[in-house]
Amino acid sequence: METKGRIEKAVELFKSGYNCSQSVVGAFADMYGFTEEQAFRMSASFGGGIGRMRQTCGAACGMFLLAGLEKGAVEGKDREGKAANYALVQELAAEFKKRNGSLI
Repeated sequence: METKGRIEKAVELFKSGYNCSQSVVGAFADMYGFTEEQAFRMSASFGGGIGRMRQTCGAACGMFLLAGLEKGAVEGKDREGKAANYALVQELAAEFKKRNGSLI
C-alpha cells in the first residue's frame, strides 16, 4: 500500500473511533506483520496525549513506535543502533512540530 493509502486508512480508523496513535499504528500493521488488533492494543495507551494526559500527541507517539520498528536497536549494547533510532525520532519530531506547531 502506498503512503497516500496509509494516510487515508489512518483517517478512516480515526473517524471510526480509534485514537490517534491506534489509527497511525493500525494503518501500518501489515507492514510489520501485526494484526490490526495487535496494533490497536500496543498503541492504545498513547491516545489523548498519552492516556488522555494531554502530553505528547498520540499520533506522534504512534509515529515514534513505528520508527522503533523500523530502526530500533535490538541489542542492549548497540549504541550505534540506539543513536540511529534517536536521530530518526528527533528528525520526525522536528518535522511534526514544524507542520503542527507542537508535539503536545
